[in-house]
Amino acid sequence: MKLHELLAYNDIVIQCHDNPDADALASGYALWWYFKQMGKTARFIYRGRTAVNKSNLRIMMERLDIPVSFEPDFMSVPELLVTVDCQYGERNVTRTDADVIAVIDHHQVTRELPELSEVRSGIGSCATIIWDMLREEGFSLDEEKNLSTALYYGLYTDTNRLSEVSHPLDRDMRDSLLVNRSVITEMSNSNISLDELTITGHAITGYEYHPEERFVILRTEPCDPNILGVISDFVMETDGIDASLAYYVSPFEVKLSVRSCVKEIHADELAAFLTDGIGGGGGHILKAGGTIRPELLDELASKNEDTYTLADRILLERMKEYFSLYKVMYARETTLDPEGLRLYEKQPQELGCVKLTDLFPAGTRVEIRTLEGDVEIFVKEELFLMVGLEGEVYPITKEKLEKSYTRTGKPYSREFEYDPTLKDTVTGERKGVLKYAMGVISSGGSRILAGKLDHYVKLFTAWDEEKYYSGNPGDYIACREDDPHDIYIIRGRLFHRLYKEIQ
Repeated sequence: MKLHELLAYNDIVIQCHDNPDADALASGYALWWYFKQMGKTARFIYRGRTAVNKSNLRIMMERLDIPVSFEPDFMSVPELLVTVDCQYGERNVTRTDADVIAVIDHHQVTRELPELSEVRSGIGSCATIIWDMLREEGFSLDEEKNLSTALYYGLYTDTNRLSEVSHPLDRDMRDSLLVNRSVITEMSNSNISLDELTITGHAITGYEYHPEERFVILRTEPCDPNILGVISDFVMETDGIDASLAYYVSPFEVKLSVRSCVKEIHADELAAFLTDGIGGGGGHILKAGGTIRPELLDELASKNEDTYTLADRILLERMKEYFSLYKVMYARETTLDPEGLRLYEKQPQELGCVKLTDLFPAGTRVEIRTLEGDVEIFVKEELFLMVGLEGEVYPITKEKLEKSYTRTGKPYSREFEYDPTLKDTVTGERKGVLKYAMGVISSGGSRILAGKLDHYVKLFTAWDEEKYYSGNPGDYIACREDDPHDIYIIRGRLFHRLYKEIQ
C-alpha cells in the first residue's frame, strides 16, 4: 500500500491500540501530519478504558504537540479508518466501525488483512514503516523536529533504547532523523514509575535458574517493555549466567527480552526461535527482543490452559529445546566426516560487482549496511564489493575477482528486500550499491565436499572464530576439496542453484 492511496477518502480517523505506547503515538502522529500536508483533515484517537498516564508518554504528547484524543465512547462511522501499530480486530484495539479499513503495522499478521494494508513484520517499529512510506511520497522531515523526535522515540522504546534494532531500515531512520535530544533525555528519565521499580525488584528476586544450560528466566507483571531490558541487563552481570529471558504476559501480548554473553548463543537467533510461528523476534547477537501474539499462542493450548500458564510452558519448553538442539563446531579444530559427503562443482552464476572507488575516494572509511548488519571498512583501489543472490554484500580483492569471475560489461539489475548502501562515516553521505553494480559471471569449477544436514549446527568458521553461522536441517555443510578446515554452511534453497554433483 502507498500513502497516496488513502487520499481518495475525506472523513478519516486514525486509531492506535488501547493503552498506546510511544511507537503507536508516533505512528499516528506521522500519519496525521501526512494528511494535513495533503490538505486532508484527519482525527487521531485511541480508545479503551484508561487514558494515558505514564509520565514519559504525557511528556511526549505535550512537548511534541501530538494531536491525539482519548475517545472511549467514539460512535462515529468514518469513511476511512486507519489502524496504526495494530491490526483491526485484535484484542488490544477497541473495534470502531468504518466504511473502509486500512492497516499499518509491524507485528506478526494474526488475521486476514484488508486490501489497504502495509504490514512489515521484520521492522522494529511501526514508526519506521510510516517514515519509509513518507520518503516514498517524497517528503523530508528535516524541518519537522517534533515529528522526527516522536518517530525516533517510537523506535527507541520499541527496541529497548535501540539495543534491539536489527533491520537496516530501522538503522536508516535512526541515522537520518534530526531530533530534540533534550526531550528524548527528559522522556527517558521519566520512563520508570515507582510501581515499575517494585515490579523490577520482584522479577529479579523471583528468578528461575537452570544450571545445566546456564540460563535464567524471569517473569514480570505487565510493564513498559523497556523494564524488561533493564531487568535483562542487570541479571547478565551475574556469574554463572550465559543467557537470560525476561518476559511479561498480558491479554494483548507476550513481550520478551533476551540477552546473551557468550559467543555460542546469539540473542537474536534465540528470540526468533522462541517466537517462531507465534510472533516475531530479533535484534543483535548480545541483545534481542520479541513479541508473541495471544491469538497465535492459543493454538498451542492444552485443555484448560489460560494465556498465562500457556506462555510459561511454551517459553520454558522452547528455551530447553534451543539449548539441546544445536551441535557447536569449530572449523579450525575439526574436519567433516566423509561418510555421507558428495563431490560438487560450482556452477556459473551472474552476480553483482562494485568497485569501491567508483563510490568514494580511496582511504575513505565507509559503513556497509545490509540485511545482515553493518560493517566498516576502508576504501582501497584493489577492493570490490560482491552482491550475492539474495542481496548479501561482501568485499573481494581485485586479484580474487579476476581469478573467479568474468565481467559482463552490463549493469547488474536485481531487486532485493533492502538495497545495500555505503555511507561515508565522516560526512554521512550515503550511496546505494546497486546503482553502481555491474554484472559478473562466476567461472565455476571450484569443487567442494558437501552433505545435507539432518540436525542443527552452529559453525565457527576458520576465518571468523567470534561469530557462528547457523545450519538447519535441509541446509548443507561443506568444505573445499583442497582444504578440509575451510568449512561453511550453504542454505538449502540456494545449494542446487550454486553447485552440481560430480558423478
